[in-house]
Amino acid sequence: MHEFALAEAVITTALREARRAGIAKILRIEVRIGELQRIRADTFEFALREIMPAKEPRLADTRLELHVEPARFRCRPCSNVFTLAETAGPQGKDESEAIHFIPELAHAFLDCPKCHSPDFELLQGRGVSIGAIEGDTD
Repeated sequence: MHEFALAEAVITTALREARRAGIAKILRIEVRIGELQRIRADTFEFALREIMPAKEPRLADTRLELHVEPARFRCRPCSNVFTLAETAGPQGKDESEAIHFIPELAHAFLDCPKCHSPDFELLQGRGVSIGAIEGDTD
């Protein structure tokens, strides 16, 4: 499960950034999960909780907020901005998995709903990131 590797990276990064910001106790971590990442929020939250060191006082009362960031694309020929839901694909698990592992393959399975061009760029909706860290300072 790659969720645990991602969870470990999120917790490690949150602790490092909290230290840099002088945060003694982390109260909230906002995590953004890109739609194309194909991670279930509940599974990922479980992984985060399992990874959080039990003896780390800075994480004792941390609230996790997970938000799925919708995939957004911009068509290069017509400049239309669209979401994954506005397209006709991906069709089935295999295409979804291919896009998840290699986002550039989206061009083989998706096209612009306005002009039907497969020439578009991914604006958001890929990866996992920390949106915010809130806490009490020293």
